[in-house]
Amino acid sequence: MGAFLLRRIAVMLATALCLTFVVFVLTNLQPNLEKVARTQGNARMTDAEVASWLDARGYDRNVFVKYGEWLGVVPGYVARDGDGVQGRCFGQAAEVPSGASRFCGVLQGSWGYSTVFREDVSTIVATRLGLTGKLMAWTLALMVPSALVLGVLAGMREGSRTDRALSSVSILSTATPEYVSGVILITVFASSAAGLGWFKGTAASAMEDATFWNFFLPVLTIALYGMGYIARMTRASMAEVMTSQYIRTARLKGVRFRDVVLRHALRNALIAPFTVIMLQFPWLLNGVVIVETLFNYKGFGWTLVQAAGNNDIELLLAVSVVSVVVVLATQLVSDIGYVWLNPRISVT
Repeated sequence: MGAFLLRRIAVMLATALCLTFVVFVLTNLQPNLEKVARTQGNARMTDAEVASWLDARGYDRNVFVKYGEWLGVVPGYVARDGDGVQGRCFGQAAEVPSGASRFCGVLQGSWGYSTVFREDVSTIVATRLGLTGKLMAWTLALMVPSALVLGVLAGMREGSRTDRALSSVSILSTATPEYVSGVILITVFASSAAGLGWFKGTAASAMEDATFWNFFLPVLTIALYGMGYIARMTRASMAEVMTSQYIRTARLKGVRFRDVVLRHALRNALIAPFTVIMLQFPWLLNGVVIVETLFNYKGFGWTLVQAAGNNDIELLLAVSVVSVVVVLATQLVSDIGYVWLNPRISVT
């Protein structure tokens, strides 16, 4: 197991470097940099003034060098102009500060400065990630147990009325996008004019003080979409396990049906759904963009939209790094859990 973990971590690091480099190159394409210069500088800049602005701030250099600076393995740039000295690690100054660090990248904990929110990127990411983490936690608490119960009940007796009814509910849930179910839930339960008007609070207020009335609708919107997929996978796995020879042997020996399901079938049936559940974490982290925008909940997905829409390079890179790390970490946990649940798999 130790060698397996070391190999997987090595692959994760290599994958993270490749993915972040691709994102870095895409965000540092010349048309995008020119847009940054005209947005932060002057919209009426000439091409020569744009080139001078980019050169003074270290943008107009080799992409590999800039990526190394951003990582923190290459010393940050220092450029002199008529106003003094401009450096990655200390900003604008008359002279290079005596105690200024030469390396100031992600590895040193320096994520840059957001040009849109006018705040350190690390502070923004930590705050927004915490808000989305709260949304994810409550969504998983509602989605996973409900989906597993639906899937197990449907798969216990394949082809029965219960199976057909629960499978229809699961298919309908998965086939309905979040922006459709969210609008329906808002219209029916939150609108006083057209609906019941039960949920008076807004998700924006849930960022400070989450209650059932201002937080349940966005949680339910996300849970409904993911619940159907997990339930379908659980149902298929459960139905397959229930036709196994050892299950038939247990039934013939007179073991109660409830004990057959709980003691013999359930653990093997949860192997495939476990992988699917772990894959929900990356989806929840970045897939809540629509829901957070719809309910005006300013979490991680909402921040991703703001960073991309306003060309905030440093913030967009930080969001990408967090997304990559979450995806790779959940895949590692999924592999470990799969090995633990399935003793037939040997890791050498």
